[in-house]
Amino acid sequence: MKLLKCIIADDEPIARQILENYIGQVPNLELIASCKDAFEVMELLQKQMVDILFLDINMPKLSGLSLLKTMIDRPEVIITTAYPEFALEGFELSVTDYLLKPFSLERFIQAVLKTQKKNTVENDVKIISEKEEPPKAIFVKSDKRLIKIRFEDIQYIEAYGNYIKIFTDTMVLTPNTLSDFYEKLPKENFIRIHKSFVINFNELKLIEGNQLILNSTKVLPIGKSYRKLVLDKIDGI
Repeated sequence: MKLLKCIIADDEPIARQILENYIGQVPNLELIASCKDAFEVMELLQKQMVDILFLDINMPKLSGLSLLKTMIDRPEVIITTAYPEFALEGFELSVTDYLLKPFSLERFIQAVLKTQKKNTVENDVKIISEKEEPPKAIFVKSDKRLIKIRFEDIQYIEAYGNYIKIFTDTMVLTPNTLSDFYEKLPKENFIRIHKSFVINFNELKLIEGNQLILNSTKVLPIGKSYRKLVLDKIDGI
């Protein structure tokens, strides 16, 4: 049986403890993290693949339902709440199950089994369906905030020590290496042109010698070891 990685999102310590205990009693569940708010969840999902999110609705800063509306590529979601009035909205957001507090271990297991059944059906469908649409955006951390950036809005990215600068119509500074961030970008649209620069290929206007000029008129250097990659990308259009 597949091991399912789980995270908890609940601002109440007792509620988190109950879920941690329940998860520990189900052999094929592995608890990855227990989060106090939605921002912890968003940051974690940027780094870790997760199968199930046990999500409370009433949380500080950002509610569970608001979090769901911002998520593009998300795990299976099981709502855990004391508020039955949000059940319809929860299911409209395609949650797997809706657990009303206090719920028993038996009811918890029923919700997990629904997730397993849903995953099995979806995996069977994926085999015969078209390739899934890739994510269209990414959340990045900047000055204690998580900012959503659409890939199509990125013009270029610049290495800046232990940080990177992401240029759209504005600039966002975020702690990351250029190499690690490049791995998260859709390769059909982005290409590394220098040890310090990655560009959105759709922003490329022209090449002059060892320089690229973007639609924004920004001029960037082409690294000697990257020139062939750039030219091959152009030839493949």
